[in-house]
Amino acid sequence: MVLIVLIVGFVLLLSGVYKGTTSRERWSDMLRGRLIPEDLDEKIELSKSQGAVPFLVSCMSGTTVQGVFDPLDHIADICDKHKLWMHVDACWGGSVLFSKKHRHLMKGVDRANSVAWNPHKMLVAGLQCSALLLKDTTNLLKQCHSANATYLFQQDKFYDVNLDIGDKSVQCSRKVDCLKLWLMWKAVGSMGLEERVDKAFIHARYLVEQMKKREGFQLLSMPEFVNVCFWFIPPSLRGKEGTEDYQEKLAKVAPVIKERMMKQGTMMVGYQPLGNKVNFFRVTVFSPLLSQKDMDFFLDEIERLGKDL
Repeated sequence: MVLIVLIVGFVLLLSGVYKGTTSRERWSDMLRGRLIPEDLDEKIELSKSQGAVPFLVSCMSGTTVQGVFDPLDHIADICDKHKLWMHVDACWGGSVLFSKKHRHLMKGVDRANSVAWNPHKMLVAGLQCSALLLKDTTNLLKQCHSANATYLFQQDKFYDVNLDIGDKSVQCSRKVDCLKLWLMWKAVGSMGLEERVDKAFIHARYLVEQMKKREGFQLLSMPEFVNVCFWFIPPSLRGKEGTEDYQEKLAKVAPVIKERMMKQGTMMVGYQPLGNKVNFFRVTVFSPLLSQKDMDFFLDEIERLGKDL
């Protein structure tokens, strides 16, 4: 029987999908990209009926563009039901676990079989600093990757050979990336890391509230995380949303503003299209060095650079 990996995990944001969710809410979830547990269960059953053998569900905690958190507890129920490996890509959003206020976004992560996390992202550890966390206690990485190279990893050494962790990784030799996290953790402590996470949320919420007060800023959706996605509508396009070439013209705004900010050396903010949505800005607010003054400068600068478009 052919094995087919069922990897499910989408991008974007939303508020809860639970049993009893209305069709309208499920449709909204699908459009925004958050995994719908009921749909996942149906797709797994469908795959089985077609002779496939699903064995993995990969879900998201903090997607790259809009910062979506999939409903992990509900996904875990389905994985338990079908005996599937549950992986959580928490590379971007995993650091919310340091915050007592925001860790609820990852409720159910303790039921996952594996979790990927990048401290060099939200916690701003030195590049590169990544971790793969496994619930398995059977030395799984060594079982998968070990080449048993006797010229490197002799088994009759005088110390515990489990300390030779190079045989567990694909590339064998590695830099001590974990030292970056350890040193930072020792320097600022758990409370310091929690403050970094909470401060990022405060700045993101401030940006959103200020955008609502200013003409020309249109949010893609209300952010759940610290990703703030928006269009800047220049004066020449305001009130013309229904015109035939509106989307075509709007798609050109972000690239021009991006070019101007980089050539003038004032900022560097990313943009991208998404599905049928034309280019929009995505600002991720997480540096502990940022202040409310920086948020105001960001908004003022977008307005300045785009006012003549």
